[in-house]
Amino acid sequence: MNFLLVFIGGGLGSLCRYGISVLLKNQDYVFPMATFIANALSCIVLGALVGWTMKNGSASDVQKYLLMTGFCGGFSTFSTFTNETFQLFQDGNLMYAFGNILLSIVVCLVCIYVGMKMVS
Repeated sequence: MNFLLVFIGGGLGSLCRYGISVLLKNQDYVFPMATFIANALSCIVLGALVGWTMKNGSASDVQKYLLMTGFCGGFSTFSTFTNETFQLFQDGNLMYAFGNILLSIVVCLVCIYVGMKMVS
């Protein structure tokens, strides 16, 4: 059953990530905005789920497998972040590449914190 929950959650998360990229596809960003937004939103959701679990002592299988592992895992994307950053380096956009690394780490850490605080 847990495999099915991860499968469904991952598919829903991937659809959300794809939806963000579709919404932003006509924008002319050098910075990988769609991936950045998806990762930040996923961190807020994960932070809220972790905060809720810390507050209540445990998480249900739906929270753990469908939402935390599946949805957040499918919604966020480290591989795309890494590839887009690598492409920025290859294209000579060093400021955007380093900015993506720094902003992604700092903003996603803040988003985890914000998500946790939203439920505590």
